[in-house]
Amino acid sequence: MSLSADQIERYARHLMLKEIGGVGQNRLLNSHIALIGLGALGGPISLYLAAAGIGQLTLIDDDTVSRSNLQRQILFQTNDIGASKVSVAKERLLALNPDCRINEIAERLTSDNARRLLSNADIVIDGSDSFETRFCSNETCLGLERTLITGAVGRWTGQMSTFKAGLTKRLPFPSRLPCYRCFVSEIPETVETCSMVGVIGPLAGVIASRMALETIKELTDAGDSMAGRLWIVEALSGEARTLGLRADPNCPACG
Repeated sequence: MSLSADQIERYARHLMLKEIGGVGQNRLLNSHIALIGLGALGGPISLYLAAAGIGQLTLIDDDTVSRSNLQRQILFQTNDIGASKVSVAKERLLALNPDCRINEIAERLTSDNARRLLSNADIVIDGSDSFETRFCSNETCLGLERTLITGAVGRWTGQMSTFKAGLTKRLPFPSRLPCYRCFVSEIPETVETCSMVGVIGPLAGVIASRMALETIKELTDAGDSMAGRLWIVEALSGEARTLGLRADPNCPACG
């Protein structure tokens, strides 16, 4: 598909990159991303992906904007308090880039609706703050054979990874990639949410930016995938490290 003159100007900095170019930009424009959660991670992710020219974004969040969100959720403003997050997001993202098609889903992802909401997406991004939701998105992506990109932040620490277990689940175990539950097999007994322990706002932007970056890389086949690796950022020390992840033969989801 040829790009219009306006698109050539809009995506000029992508077109200059040999890893993206015209072919990669067309992949972005023809892609469909499902984004679970429009909070501290989902907001910046949606802005970067809309700016990049993702053709279709399905936004899944049943929440409304609250005053306490505004310390870190940069997609929203004070006059949005009380409004539906997906509705505000759609307006902002279309103003940023009318090339995007935005689907509003003002629902919480559950085992009852997950397959319906995620089945048409090329990649699923989970920016939720709930282990139940992460387990649900992981199980659904396994079944649909979709790539899942997840992230989490709390206090001064953040992490993200790409999970492609659904694409390798038919291979023998030494060749399989891990799923999210190979990493977190069960919900921890003590769950520390941002509302309980706090979080430094810009850290969410760091993790969200990396999640958006890895999404673009996966869609354009640029660079090395984060599948099988976990990226951790310690904001207080300024250090980041990458850990290897392996598929677990005893995993409750893919084992």
